[in-house]
Amino acid sequence: MQVTTIGIDLAKNVFQVHGVDGTGKVVIKRQLRRGQIIEVFRKFPPCLVGIEACATAHHWARELAQLGHTVRLMPAAYVKAYVKRSKNDAADAAAICEAVTRPSMRFVPVKTVEQQTALMLHRSRDLLVRQRTQLINALRAHLAEVGLVAAAGAEGAKTLVAIVTDETNRTDLPGPMRQALLPLVAQLVSLSEQIGMIERAIHAQHRASEASRRLETVPGIGVIGATAIAATVTDPTAFKSGRDLAAWIGLVPRQQSTGGKQRLGGISKQGDRYLRRILIVGATAVIRHARAHPEKQPWLTKLLATKPAKVVAVALANKMARIAWAILTRGETYRAPALAAAA
Repeated sequence: MQVTTIGIDLAKNVFQVHGVDGTGKVVIKRQLRRGQIIEVFRKFPPCLVGIEACATAHHWARELAQLGHTVRLMPAAYVKAYVKRSKNDAADAAAICEAVTRPSMRFVPVKTVEQQTALMLHRSRDLLVRQRTQLINALRAHLAEVGLVAAAGAEGAKTLVAIVTDETNRTDLPGPMRQALLPLVAQLVSLSEQIGMIERAIHAQHRASEASRRLETVPGIGVIGATAIAATVTDPTAFKSGRDLAAWIGLVPRQQSTGGKQRLGGISKQGDRYLRRILIVGATAVIRHARAHPEKQPWLTKLLATKPAKVVAVALANKMARIAWAILTRGETYRAPALAAAA
């Protein structure tokens, strides 16, 4: 069998393999157990292997690349167009095998273990922050039922925790209610400690990365955003320009254009949601600072006078993404417009 191209439909235990030769003739069409993958692919000559970019895809890409194969990861949405009629594992593997040979196909860079470790810190922190928010909201809602409220923000949450934990306070909090809320407070304290531990690891990662330190110089991109961008955008040269990176993140209008008529809407849910959220939150902080000091950001102040703040935040996040691309590709740090003009 002179197999040249193979498509693999990944799963937990049973993988579907579809291979063709140089003429496009199907020479392999079988199922493999998880433990058989390495043994079987070691027998094949070096060939092009296509895999959908899904769970465990980067692991298998690294394993097969060590055997001499050329592995390409593809977004599942781009492979869907090549599925013929009914969907099943065999049809998916055949579609992957065909899609990987298309010259217009867009591929996902294979991440190293170090890059996945860096992103895992961010994913874990994001999950714990959402769980902490749920606990705070539950605590606020339960105490509001008996007329105990506090200000918004972290200080208000500390006030509510003090109400529950301090048994000597003068608030009329029934004993059974205190017993019901104490486990929530204990989980809240534990989550805060765990989030702090992960953030310390992210800061250590930031100090060890030159690219992350350079990205932090951009207004609106802090340590969290800088480390996330550096770990996600592993090869900035894969994007032709900063506009391509901003579009990949999802900071561009959604198009519904036809017949020569351009119809642009709001941003969609396409792209990297985590990076998009971090950049928009950072842009919102820059806008808050610009409103307090309008003389420092005249162009932003002028834009805020004619556009809603959220629209301006997305536009600024788009600009921040383009600046980040320029910093990563040129190896420079951010220079304010006035300093750049003087230089």
